[in-house]
Parts: sequence; C-alpha cells; structure tokens
Amino acid sequence: MARALFLYSSREGQTKKILHYIDEQFTELDCELVDLHTAQGIDFSQYDRVLIGASIRYGHLNKKLYSFIDQNLEQLKQHKVAFFCVNLTARKEEQGKDTPEGSAYIRTFLKKSPWQPKLIGVFAGALYYPRYGWFDKMMIKLIMTMTGGETDTSKEVEYTNWKKVSLFAQKFIDL
Repeated sequence: MARALFLYSSREGQTKKILHYIDEQFTELDCELVDLHTAQGIDFSQYDRVLIGASIRYGHLNKKLYSFIDQNLEQLKQHKVAFFCVNLTARKEEQGKDTPEGSAYIRTFLKKSPWQPKLIGVFAGALYYPRYGWFDKMMIKLIMTMTGGETDTSKEVEYTNWKKVSLFAQKFIDL
C-alpha cells in the first residue's frame, strides 16, 4: 500500500477537513496526517507522496509554512509533493479566484517561496462565525462586507467545492 504524508496549517479546521476528505477518497493510500506547526525531522523518503495544505488568514499564509519550506527545501524538490491553499476568496469561482493562475495568494506564495510545487490547488474555505472570537468575527465580517460575502455572524457557511477537491486529489494520486 502506498504511503502518503498530509501536512496541514489550519486555523479553523477546514484545511484539515479537506485532507480527511482526500484521504477517504483513496483506500489504496495509507495516509499520515501531521500538523505542520509541530512537524519536525520528517523523512519524506518514507512516503510515496506528500501533500501540504495551508489556509489564508487576513491575506497571509502562516509564517511556519515558509519556515517548514526553508528547512525541508531539498526534500520538497526531490519528492512527489503537491500544495493547496484554502481561502475565502476562492469562493468566487466565476472570477477564476479558485485557480493557481487567478489566486493572488498563490502568486504571492510563489514569489516568496523557494519551492515551486508542480501541482497546486486552490479551494474555498468556510466561514465559522459562531466559533470565532469577537475580534476575528468583526474583522472577517468587515472583509466579507467589502468582498460581497456572508455577513450574518450567526451562520456557518461552507464554500468548499468538494468536486473540485476530488479532481485535485486524483491529480495528486497520479503524480
């Protein structure tokens, strides 16, 4: 059975949920799920492929993602590794914001990162207003007001396009 390492940097859990969904799609994969923020000394050669998922918060990927890339750059370049980003802007599929080419976050990532993944996905995340603290709730509501999104803070809204996740997962398996 093929082994896969799934690394995640998630704020509210949607990135991790997407990785669980991908894991469930493929019974031929033995997946290990690891929080990128606590990952240390990972030997990529123990895995047939690696998938890294990271979420955007306030327009940025977590700095620990970049530290992880710097520390593991040679392994990232030598193994079958894919990357995906989760953000609320990607909900605007009609504007192409859910593609690597149309995502400002991916363009920024590729400029900042010495690692250039061969396979990149961009998925819409979820709004979990009731789970947020007051500050995050108000900031996210402001951002959603400016971008034409959901502003009812009593709601939880999942924007993730699961069909698109499945298509990406198949590409990942075929790496």
